[in-house]
Amino acid sequence: MKRKRRKSRRSQPNDEGHYICDACGEEIVVPLDPSAGESQEYVEDCPVCCRPNVIHVEFDEDGGTRVWAEAE
Repeated sequence: MKRKRRKSRRSQPNDEGHYICDACGEEIVVPLDPSAGESQEYVEDCPVCCRPNVIHVEFDEDGGTRVWAEAE
């Protein structure tokens, strides 16, 4: 009897972004929302060290994204 394989959901290019926490150096994955505008900025606490980071997200016309963080 053959087992059915579960299909894994592949992320679309703009579903997730990654940044490096300015305080602890950990790579953090964040969801991206292009409907919030081409250029976004918000504060988020690092889930590892709990220090706040200012997250910057930019979307370009080709569907690419740029995500980076700075200490608050």
